[in-house]
Amino acid sequence: MPRFAIAGLQLELDNRDNLFVIDAEVKKVVARFPWVNMVVIGELATFGPGVQHAQPLPSDIEAHYCRLAAEHGIWLVPGTLFERDGEEVFNTLPVINPAGEVVARYRKMFPFFPYEQGVACGTDFVVFDVPEVGRMGVSICYDGWFPETTRTLAWMGAEVIIHPTMTNTIDRDLELAIARTNAAINQCYFVDINVAGRLGNGRSIVCGPEGNVIHQAGTGYEVITFEADFELVRRTRERGLMGLGQVLKSFRDSPVKFPPYIEGHSSPALQQLGKLQVPGNEWRQPEE
Repeated sequence: MPRFAIAGLQLELDNRDNLFVIDAEVKKVVARFPWVNMVVIGELATFGPGVQHAQPLPSDIEAHYCRLAAEHGIWLVPGTLFERDGEEVFNTLPVINPAGEVVARYRKMFPFFPYEQGVACGTDFVVFDVPEVGRMGVSICYDGWFPETTRTLAWMGAEVIIHPTMTNTIDRDLELAIARTNAAINQCYFVDINVAGRLGNGRSIVCGPEGNVIHQAGTGYEVITFEADFELVRRTRERGLMGLGQVLKSFRDSPVKFPPYIEGHSSPALQQLGKLQVPGNEWRQPEE
């Protein structure tokens, strides 16, 4: 039965160069838990949210993480890096295998507009295979609010979704509910690792394929270790969540053609919502 051990590092970080802090934490967790196969770190953990750190990929920073993965023989998802590609900047997540090779890069599809300015939208879904274990997919923070992202990854065969996050706002409680829902309706593991300290409010969550909460972290430093049981995912998808709803098979067999995915995302109702912009102060009097 293929099982795969994952360690999520909820690190207390500041808005600065955190590379060697992350390096030291990875080394500590591998020494303490030598059975861990993959280490996952939160979104934009290396430098924080400043797009001024954007670099073309591959970069020296990414190469550093590749050496770290190879040194310890682990899969490494080192959070995201701002990637410069011509005139555009993407929030990009590299996935590194135990040989120190980048096997995938995922560009965040849904930057946190209208607040996250200067970042372009990725367009490609990303899954990758862990040999003799199973298939994983990746998404980033605000992507999780859009059920189409996780459903598409499950449609592509992903059994575990790795989801680095950088949330420091009061909607974190909603994100916990969304993470659990994504796991339940797609019958997959959903591994949402947030940052802590000055960059985030923690409360990382790991959910299982039956919608169960495996662990919900507090607001400070935590190392979250668990084993993803791929046979449990397959059994849940085959027999149904708790022996009940076989959601993915019902989705597969449904004759319904969903209009938003055929006719485009917009509609007269959505057009009435107006522009995507930061709300103004309704009580502020206009200047004369």
